Amino acid sequence: MKKFILLVLLACIAVTPALAQGDLTLTPLGTFRHGGFDTGASEIAAFDPASNSVFVVNGETQTIDILDITDPANPTLRGQIDVTQVGASPNSVAVFNGIVAVAIESDPPQDPGFVAFYTTDGQLLNSVMVGALPDMLTFTPDGTKVLVANEGEPASDFSRDPDGSVSIIDISAGVEAPVITTLTGMTINPMVRSFGPSAGSTADFEPEYIAVTPDSTLAFVVYQENNAFATIDLVNLALGDIIPFGYKDHSLPGNELDAGTDDGVINIANWPVFGMYQPDGIAAYVVDGVPYLVTANEGDTRDYDAYSEEGELGETPVDENFPGLADLLTEEAILGLGIVTSIGDTDGDGDLDALYIPGGRSFSIWTADGTLVFDSGSDFERITAEMFPNDFNSTNDENGDFDGRSDNKGPEPEGLALGTIGDRTFAFIGLERIGGIMVYDITDPAAVQFVTYVNTRDFSGDPEAGTAGDLGPEGVLFISAADSPTGEDLLVVSYEISGTTTIFRVG
Repeated sequence: MKKFILLVLLACIAVTPALAQGDLTLTPLGTFRHGGFDTGASEIAAFDPASNSVFVVNGETQTIDILDITDPANPTLRGQIDVTQVGASPNSVAVFNGIVAVAIESDPPQDPGFVAFYTTDGQLLNSVMVGALPDMLTFTPDGTKVLVANEGEPASDFSRDPDGSVSIIDISAGVEAPVITTLTGMTINPMVRSFGPSAGSTADFEPEYIAVTPDSTLAFVVYQENNAFATIDLVNLALGDIIPFGYKDHSLPGNELDAGTDDGVINIANWPVFGMYQPDGIAAYVVDGVPYLVTANEGDTRDYDAYSEEGELGETPVDENFPGLADLLTEEAILGLGIVTSIGDTDGDGDLDALYIPGGRSFSIWTADGTLVFDSGSDFERITAEMFPNDFNSTNDENGDFDGRSDNKGPEPEGLALGTIGDRTFAFIGLERIGGIMVYDITDPAAVQFVTYVNTRDFSGDPEAGTAGDLGPEGVLFISAADSPTGEDLLVVSYEISGTTTIFRVG
């Protein structure tokens, strides 16, 4: 019989944030199923308070699904927006004051993409051309601009690798008369990792996500694969220097992780590896006049036909003098850990002298100059291990996968939203693999507290048959009580693998 052993150093208790559970809870109210299993039928969501509608990116049908959530316990499909009249496939959606903006990629995705503007009833108002592969967009809080992260991913053979860019669409004169500024140039800090066939060029920097401060004057754009970010001056429309996030030292107390899948146990411990934060979802808020960036540290690698940085401990050459290497290369340790080959060969002799892994398995708070204010350390794995010891670090498309993701980004935090309730600010972080939402009180960035963790997945069900609940949270959306149809704070979570959108009451 399999033994489940949790190894956590007592030292980490002293350095991680207080984990006292608060009064805030997440209660699932209703769920809508958009499509089939693992087809991307529910990815990103946006809300229009005037019509009580949630707009959901449906990658299966190439539509934006319009859900009526007047009764959150019974969400219904009010209509669909077919984006194929503009481009190939929707990637992101945002809503402001009755205008729905959709990021739409082309076919092939290396061609320039589009942003289309619709009414909340789905009537096309206008469309504009932006950079290649617009992957995410957002309105500024004042509604005068739409910011677009044009990821610009290469073709698999690198025959085409368009520039990554940020498009700023000024709609202050209306969506019928937009003014578009596309930013590509930046000063590249030599400490930022730039690698692969397009190393050192703007094509190597692929914007993933954008967050805007409440006063609409400053934005943050994250370059996930490069483990870096930049600020955007929205007054002067200028892209700032690119800033590296740095690396998370998993050998330090508080930064433990389970990095092995072959040991058959939960083994959250310190290991001599460095994590690249590489956030996906990000958000911004201001405390006492100081802007902060909040990141969900998912991790991502480049893996193409013409270039791959993916490696595995035990198969990738490591310097024979690496401390304790023989002990690491055992099933009881971290043999098989997914590592990257693009960094770590410090002496240039073809083997790795330091080990780097994608992702931080955490969420973080940063200042605008890249100073780390807070990181959740090993919280996510410790909390999920305690609550789901038989399904720890499971993947998201099958059950019975205990410890299956420990060697590859663990719980994999991805989606992120902030919400203000009373005088408190909360972060809601989705865990893409094991599932569920982590909630933290981040009102004081220097005194962050864990609040609760809720997972609506059914580990006894059949994912392909649709009986396993919500799988693979992709997008997280907070709806304030002032905008909510019920007068209560709500959280909308879109689940990419199960193709479901679930509405939670927050209170």
